[in-house]
Amino acid sequence: MSLLPDASPSSEPRLIAEPGLAARIAAVAEPVIEGMGYRLVRVRVTGADGCTVQIMAERPDGTLVIEDCEEISRALSPVMDVADPVPQAYRLEISSPGLDRPLVRRSDFERHAGHLAKIEMNIVTEGRKRFRGILLGVEGDKALLRRDDAKPDDKVEVALPIEDMADAKLVLTDELIAEALRKDKEAERQARIDAGEPVRDYTPKSKKPAGKAKKADKAKKAAAGPRPKQAQLDRAKQARSGINHEFDSDEGE
Repeated sequence: MSLLPDASPSSEPRLIAEPGLAARIAAVAEPVIEGMGYRLVRVRVTGADGCTVQIMAERPDGTLVIEDCEEISRALSPVMDVADPVPQAYRLEISSPGLDRPLVRRSDFERHAGHLAKIEMNIVTEGRKRFRGILLGVEGDKALLRRDDAKPDDKVEVALPIEDMADAKLVLTDELIAEALRKDKEAERQARIDAGEPVRDYTPKSKKPAGKAKKADKAKKAAAGPRPKQAQLDRAKQARSGINHEFDSDEGE
């Protein structure tokens, strides 16, 4: 069981937690996951394959690779067998939160400001329980949201208490996918640098407009003078006509 050197998962608690059976599973899983240096994100119990227990986890930086999933599964399976929080046969599934991830900690709302999210409240807030809009960050213990589902008389920007939320998650958009791809490329590039491997610069070079490029090429050719073969022909013509500017005499001295 390896500890991640920069991990401090217990320093920030989850403010949005599961009810019922999922909560009992989380109570068993969270200490194990945190003890390994990871963070529990969410537990879901579904009827897939009879019963599937899905445990979402992540590193403190929000990433999770397949080797992490395997490590968590090996450590958690025997603990779950002993604690036996699920009263029937089940399949254990360890996964990353995904791009359209649940938001469960205060820092989740801060880190994903600017992206589209859906939020469901436990209690009626601003006259409703469900909200959708762009995250604007956090103010105290509340998440700020600019609604895109507001009616003409509704408040567009709302502050929603995070602890009163039943569920909150990002909505999969082109912008979210583009940001994830950019981060993956940056991480891959940094890994190559750390490994001492050569890294190519794929920064696009600026291109001159076609018309200007042709004019510039003609100017360069003119400044360079005639080509060698053409120069030889010119000198031959000058010799036949008795004129040679290159070896002009100094008559008159």
